[in-house]
Amino acid sequence: MLDVVRLRVLVAVARRGSLTAAAQELHYSQPSVSHHLARLEAETGAKLVQRAGRGIRLTEAGRLLAERAADIIARLDATADELAAHVGLRTGRVRLAAFPSAIGTFVPEAAARLARDHPGLRLDITETEPPEALRLLRSGRVDVAVIFRYDDTAPEDNGISMVHLLDDPSYLVSSPGTPQDGPSSGLAAHAGGQWIAGCDRCRSHLLDMCAKAGFAPRLSFTSDDIVAVQALVAAGMGVTLLPGLALRAHRHPGVVTTEIPGSTRHVHAAVYGEPPHPPATRTLLAALRESF
Repeated sequence: MLDVVRLRVLVAVARRGSLTAAAQELHYSQPSVSHHLARLEAETGAKLVQRAGRGIRLTEAGRLLAERAADIIARLDATADELAAHVGLRTGRVRLAAFPSAIGTFVPEAAARLARDHPGLRLDITETEPPEALRLLRSGRVDVAVIFRYDDTAPEDNGISMVHLLDDPSYLVSSPGTPQDGPSSGLAAHAGGQWIAGCDRCRSHLLDMCAKAGFAPRLSFTSDDIVAVQALVAAGMGVTLLPGLALRAHRHPGVVTTEIPGSTRHVHAAVYGEPPHPPATRTLLAALRESF
């Protein structure tokens, strides 16, 4: 049986006209190309290439085999694409983990796009914060993790690839009775008041931003529930820092917001390993990117 890899080498030599150009196209070394051709000649019992000055050219048998091989390889590649589309997109499932405000804003649009364009593909969604989403990704329990990170967040582990989705500004959220205008509208204006913290990653960022403003916040409440946090703020129980997506997902009528310069979280779709990714994963990534 003829080896498909060696047939690909022969087709590349026929198309490019030299061993060096074929090696560059295939990302092989030139000795590797020569080895594959020699093995193919041994398999077929035919002389496929011959020296022509300082280069080579295909023999009549080589040209015949290269033409047939090109057809065979095209059919194999088309079949592989069709099978991938059938297995990865027309049937099966793809699994997503995402943080709450992503699920409350752009993830439903991505889910609707998948359902419309690929009705046989089932999307499973798990709501969780970034550290747990990444653990699920590493363990193979989800295919894509929508996470956020700040500039001061520790780098993710090796093996995790990031697809940037958007930059999400942060806002100081307070009740109408607190100062909002002029120079007192920043974090330092609330240095002596009570603060409400969110999830671990958000809490670390809040502490870092307050430290840059010259104070350590007095944390009176901690909750990753944006509805509860804003209700506490509206009741005058403290101020907090929330990202724009959280305010898009839910905005309490009794709070006021002020954007904080230099406080931005970066939202990514994380996948494990390097491209190319499975067809269903690629399709989900495309749907997420197109949801803004």
